[in-house]
Amino acid sequence: MSEPVLRVEHLSKRFGGLHVTNDLSLDIRRDEFHALIGPNGAGKTTLIHQLHGVLLPDAGSILFEGAPITREPVHRRAVLGIARSFQISSLVLEFSALDNVALAVQASQGHSFRFWRPAAGDRSLTAPAHDALRLAGLEGRADTLAANLSHGEKRQLEIAIALAMKPKLLLLDEPMAGMGHHESRQLTDLLMRLKGRYTIVMVEHDMDAVFSLADRLSVLVAGRVIATGEPAAIRANDAVQAAYLGHQHEKALT
Repeated sequence: MSEPVLRVEHLSKRFGGLHVTNDLSLDIRRDEFHALIGPNGAGKTTLIHQLHGVLLPDAGSILFEGAPITREPVHRRAVLGIARSFQISSLVLEFSALDNVALAVQASQGHSFRFWRPAAGDRSLTAPAHDALRLAGLEGRADTLAANLSHGEKRQLEIAIALAMKPKLLLLDEPMAGMGHHESRQLTDLLMRLKGRYTIVMVEHDMDAVFSLADRLSVLVAGRVIATGEPAAIRANDAVQAAYLGHQHEKALT
């Protein structure tokens, strides 16, 4: 088996007396869709923060494509090919969908944002921005202000922004948060189209989406990975049932 694109070894992070990631180890294979699940407070978003560089671990290491990135800042990880969408929207609402994505293209090319106005008509920025919008299913909404997009479309736009960075690893932190069933279904369909084209790590509470999308799942409880495997193996894992899924999630597993 080839070397994992991302390897996490014995990662630990404390906030006071709270051990939010606790000797956590994890491998992510190239081009796989890997879901992180677990109860609230299990350390999932804290792990994403550490993979992205927002938080630095107290101990342990992170290797990306075989090179250590444990202490690298967010902007350096972006250059290396790690992109992320957030739980809470971070769009520029006064800009169009196209302009939001073109900003990401501009950033990935290393240009200063102070040159944004003349760059707005630059095809070197707008052409890849249109491509990212198309991949995210928003090609017809390019000229719409971000403020006027639906909640689901805003999440799609955030994914388009991440795709514009040409990621080697895409981190998704609860992309279905706040969505109704129809919007969740649409976003699941979008992610299914991206599956296999990108290496994706997703934190998500929507079990229907998780089990339909994931090649493998890792289950976090109290800052540790208690199980990693394909969906069928996770469904049948007694430790997962006892520690996390339990009776309230039985329907999602059958």
